[in-house]
Amino acid sequence: MSRPAEERSRPERGDRRAPGALENQVWSLLLATGRPLTSGEVRDQLNDQSPEQPPLSYSTVVTILGRLYAKGLLTRSLDGRAHRYAPASTPEGIAASRMHQALAREGDHAAVLASFVSDLSDSDEALLRRLLGDENG
Repeated sequence: MSRPAEERSRPERGDRRAPGALENQVWSLLLATGRPLTSGEVRDQLNDQSPEQPPLSYSTVVTILGRLYAKGLLTRSLDGRAHRYAPASTPEGIAASRMHQALAREGDHAAVLASFVSDLSDSDEALLRRLLGDENG
């Protein structure tokens, strides 16, 4: 006797995505698209990209977009009754923002920056010196 269709469409334990994988996939899709997308457009494109995965529900995609928006990674604008989502910044801008936030949480900025710089590779330190205009240091 075969299983009902609804049971067959459910992912098995081994078919689950890794934690954060769907958020990364949504973020990457929005970056690559270069234009704001609705939840339905995101769902359709993700389902087209991953036919081997069980299809994503609309509510799953809305949840992921809401999480990314709450984290400040996405902007959203109303388009009729739907929201359109777009990246709030580039990946480099997001990383820089996280670095600023981490620095702002600490009282001793000099100690934090000194620790950060001491852990840089020689090439990253040289790059930082060039960016700061200190070729002689």
